[in-house]
Amino acid sequence: MAKIAEESGWSPRYAFMIIMSGGIAVLGLLLSSPAVVIGAMLVSPLMNPILGFGFSLAMFDFREARRSLTALAIGSILAVAFTGLIVLLSPLKEATAEILSRTRPNLFDLLVALFAALAGTFAIIRGRGGTIVGVAIATALMPPLAVVGYGLATWNMPILGGALALFVTNFVTIALSATIMARLYGFGHALSSHQNWLQSTVLVVVFAVLAVPLALSLSRIAGEAVTVNEVRGFLGDSFGPRSRITQLSVVLDVQPISVHAVVIAPRSTTKTHDDLQAALTKKLGRPVALEVDQVLLAGANNSLGAQRAQLLASRDAATAAKTEADGVRHAVALAAGVSADKVFLDQDDKRVTATAASLPDANLDTYRALEQRAAAVAPAWRITISPPVQSFPPIRFANGSDKIDDAARQAIEVSAWAAQRWNVPAIAVPGLPKDGAQPKHPPLSQRRALAIAAILQAQGIHALPARATGPTVRLSIASGSATA
Repeated sequence: MAKIAEESGWSPRYAFMIIMSGGIAVLGLLLSSPAVVIGAMLVSPLMNPILGFGFSLAMFDFREARRSLTALAIGSILAVAFTGLIVLLSPLKEATAEILSRTRPNLFDLLVALFAALAGTFAIIRGRGGTIVGVAIATALMPPLAVVGYGLATWNMPILGGALALFVTNFVTIALSATIMARLYGFGHALSSHQNWLQSTVLVVVFAVLAVPLALSLSRIAGEAVTVNEVRGFLGDSFGPRSRITQLSVVLDVQPISVHAVVIAPRSTTKTHDDLQAALTKKLGRPVALEVDQVLLAGANNSLGAQRAQLLASRDAATAAKTEADGVRHAVALAAGVSADKVFLDQDDKRVTATAASLPDANLDTYRALEQRAAAVAPAWRITISPPVQSFPPIRFANGSDKIDDAARQAIEVSAWAAQRWNVPAIAVPGLPKDGAQPKHPPLSQRRALAIAAILQAQGIHALPARATGPTVRLSIASGSATA
């Protein structure tokens, strides 16, 4: 117990190892490198305060429990903050397979943590603390915290919540398993004999509370796997044994279910979209939005070499198109400051849209520049980034002048651009005549308004008098350095 107490508290060494482990973990996750992630597990010291907390529960040593929990809480916050900072500074922000694999905890994760914690506690009690390395790998405490940092940095709440649930599952399971093993080996308080029933009840209740949602999650994952296999089997049966399904994507968390597949099959097995969708909907018993790209091969009279060339060409084209689309999605996500799943992409029409995150001190010029930068990366795509709603930049004129200089023209054009992104068809211009007519001798305010209106019309935005009704937003006009 003295050895556990010595290693379960806060210390400069503990803080240093937390930072190093978190840094290794998040880099391994961003690079999708399992070997690097395992390296982070090896150096992570998080197991020690959790085991210390478990032993303190067995002995009813609440002072030691507070000490261990404090070390765990500070270490976890430090890990999340450091990993989040690395993600913010990193050019790689795409959710990799290593990240996504730690966002859906299930009952198997609880069982892994349970068995690993029992083994680790047994090894410590029996004087074989080296086994703790294997336990640290099995329970993987640091990678979920690194994913929490990633979710916080990218503001992806589903990823953050799933990773946090996995960490809490591991933490609670390890602590309670350590408590069980400690009690079995005689660690306890003088009043333990009178408190066994209470401890046992609490342990059973906690494990049950954890197990129910995790079992539901496991059931949902298993159900998704069954559905994917059903879709694959359906397509294989529909197109026959000579067909091949090269790509299959099934999204189950939308209504209707989204299914996209690429099928290579003989020309004689061509199927209509409506027939396939109706049959699949009937098979699954749920509405389905089906999209099947049929790559049809020539008949048996053609040479095998020609068919193979056609197949390879189709596969290469599909792969290249997907790679291009993923690259464009990533570029727009970086420009808009959002995660890739918030970028809407129409691969057929080559259109990409996203709503930019609110950036500190960013104005409409900033967001327009970000859109132009993303468009330069993918000139063949139509990229639209909508800025957060904010005031238009003021249109400044020199005192007593109605001449529009370059700065004023840029302010008008960026206002028109923002109105288009917000789907606002008209902008109210102070001083514009109500009937749209141009007086012979208009005052200065009207001359300015008419000059602005001409540029807006050229940008495809209607200019209306400032008191017009309807879906309009209002410009601000200023003289000299004053702002209206």
